[in-house]
Amino acid sequence: MAEAEEIPQVVPLRPRTAPAAASGSGKPVPAIVAFQRKELSEILRVYGRMVAAGEWRDYALDHGREEAVFSIYRRMGEVPMYRVTKTPKLSRRQGAYAVISAQGVILKRGHELAQVLKVFDRKRHLSLVSG
Repeated sequence: MAEAEEIPQVVPLRPRTAPAAASGSGKPVPAIVAFQRKELSEILRVYGRMVAAGEWRDYALDHGREEAVFSIYRRMGEVPMYRVTKTPKLSRRQGAYAVISAQGVILKRGHELAQVLKVFDRKRHLSLVSG
């Protein structure tokens, strides 16, 4: 008779948290910054529209301790044309969201992602008028 293999038990993942902040607040600090589902939905709506227009072709997601980044590429393997960033540390000051060009210029920054993403609507209208 063949021996039955042990099937590993699936354990649901819980969000990881780092130890309490050094400031003594006692609240755990998230280990990584990530886009929430609603935020990704807003970004992907704009991305899909631009892909359909033939302007963008690829994207990448990066999540780190300080910020989450959605990078947009015209062609795979190039430097990103734009980066949509979420930096929670700046949420009280300039706003957590920003759109940054390939040259590092901040095109728009704000507290609401939908408002920040409107910079792409303006770019599209400008290219239609000038082209």
